Amino acid sequence: MPSLAARVANVVIRVGMRRRHWGPPHRLVRRARLLMGTQPWWQALASRGVRITPVAGVAPDGTRVRGEWLEPPAPGAGVVLYIHGGGFVACSAATHRPITAGLARATGCRVFSLEYRLAPEHPFPAAPDDALAAWRWLRAQGIPADRIALGGESAGGNLVLGLAQRLRDLGEGLPAAVVAFSAWTDLAATGASRYGNDGRDAMFRPDNAPDFAACYLPAGVAAAAPRVSPLYGRWHGLPPLHLEVGAEELLLDDSVRVHEAVRTAGGDSTLVVRPGLPHAWPILAPFVPEAAQSLREA
Repeated sequence: MPSLAARVANVVIRVGMRRRHWGPPHRLVRRARLLMGTQPWWQALASRGVRITPVAGVAPDGTRVRGEWLEPPAPGAGVVLYIHGGGFVACSAATHRPITAGLARATGCRVFSLEYRLAPEHPFPAAPDDALAAWRWLRAQGIPADRIALGGESAGGNLVLGLAQRLRDLGEGLPAAVVAFSAWTDLAATGASRYGNDGRDAMFRPDNAPDFAACYLPAGVAAAAPRVSPLYGRWHGLPPLHLEVGAEELLLDDSVRVHEAVRTAGGDSTLVVRPGLPHAWPILAPFVPEAAQSLREA
């Protein structure tokens, strides 16, 4: 049984956010930037005791890297590279401090929260290129690959899983682990849960994913291309994965199929399916106890 706080959150999200269509692209983007993420008072509450330092760096190839460091007291040597969600069109490092600050406290590590370029102003491949630049920037600071873990939720889950595949293919060293909450791994929206969970998902309806994807993808780029949708990529030779998703999410199969593909390829994947929770629920920390539980387990 989900907590009372989770049930209340589902109601609030359903009333405030769920709609069959988010409108044409300009209206979708405006609504997403208004409704997604957290407010400054929430960010301040969730990040108490964590030092936050803005970053404006440059990767070895000259690509700009923006974001923020979140540091717990006496941080250890490891680093978490976290990439936020928001349908590729919304949110920021600041809006996701309930997750990134929570991970900093739970792991005792520094967390670098990436500020990647958003669509539609910066369509694909800007976001995955920024993710790779952030990785290279961290490595250029002398941080070993196996001391970096990747984390992300929703669109950010897409980006960290895609980054792990890309690093394997480039031979640049692999992160220690990858964690993805409610990952959006299939922009072609072919999972059975897209319709099977319609009406049960508190946030989305079946037509929403193609609408968001249309804002992200330029003409001629296929939604099922592996660089766009890591579900269709190769899953061998990757670090351990930890996937969490809500049982009622339209994106349930986006995680289930990744988990099955990794296991089929001989890899290490853990899948946790949590009932009664909305999409990307870890952002609801500290108000929803399941959010804190997921961050601790991650």
